Amino acid sequence: MKAVRLYGVGDLRVNTLDLPEMAANQLRLKVLAAGICGSDLHNYRTGKWLAQLPVTPGHEICGEVLEVGADVRGFQPGDRVVADSRVWCGECPACQRRSFNLCTALGFVGEVCDGGFAEQTVLPPEGLLKVPADMPAAVAVLSEPLGVALRVVNQLRIPAGARVRVAGGGTIGGLVALLLHEVAQCQVQLSEPNVARYQLLAQIIPLQPDGEFDYAVEATGITAVLQQLVDEISAGGRIALVGLFHHRADFDFNRLVEREIDLVGCSVFADEQRQALALLPQLADKLATLTAPPIALDAVPQTYLDLIAGNSRWLKSWVQP
Repeated sequence: MKAVRLYGVGDLRVNTLDLPEMAANQLRLKVLAAGICGSDLHNYRTGKWLAQLPVTPGHEICGEVLEVGADVRGFQPGDRVVADSRVWCGECPACQRRSFNLCTALGFVGEVCDGGFAEQTVLPPEGLLKVPADMPAAVAVLSEPLGVALRVVNQLRIPAGARVRVAGGGTIGGLVALLLHEVAQCQVQLSEPNVARYQLLAQIIPLQPDGEFDYAVEATGITAVLQQLVDEISAGGRIALVGLFHHRADFDFNRLVEREIDLVGCSVFADEQRQALALLPQLADKLATLTAPPIALDAVPQTYLDLIAGNSRWLKSWVQP
């Protein structure tokens, strides 16, 4: 089969491999759609979270069950599923209280095991959620990033009608902005230097001009952007951090103290992916306008470079093997 393999920092290749072996406690999937995430790009640039090399990236996966291991119950060939991208240890205190998103050894599909940038992949049943057979794969695959975005909204603990500034209109920032409008009924300001991407979001969200705001989302991973949010947010405000920073930051923490600003981290969903699946039918048409045309596996390396350079107007690029 054909698969995209990451061999090290900056070294992404398209290979022909044998079909992956399947254990008795796994399922074999035909990959129907696989999204390219900012964390995939982060791994390509830094190698920070990779547990093995080479590895097939891709944790945003929609697939069709081809084969069910002998020890697996509740699935059958033909089922449509999406991947729960998290890989938890099951033993640490967080896992014991079922807070799997806070697992001390948390990893992700495509980092600790092979992921979805391939024609087929194998995953355990606890990492899969069923989706309706009539839900398009290009929509279903968005349940993973939409779950992360919903986690951000939940972590903000935001009242309806609140004034919110979202810094960064990439996949997560843009989906957060959409959810803030559609679900939380907030007044949304968006800071996004990519004009085409800003205009794309403005077609489906009534974006407000920059002004005063009481809540914010940092989705860029740029220290100067976070410092600006801290300086400009109303005193007593709350900022959710979801952007991936590529270096340690030099930051004026006294501004947090003096203005009593809350910072809250948002890494990955707890149960929000299931909630996101329930929202997909309501949001499907708008999500479709934010999604690029599919690419083949052979196009993934160049698409990585284009996304890193900020050359895409779309919020989500995805692979159709």
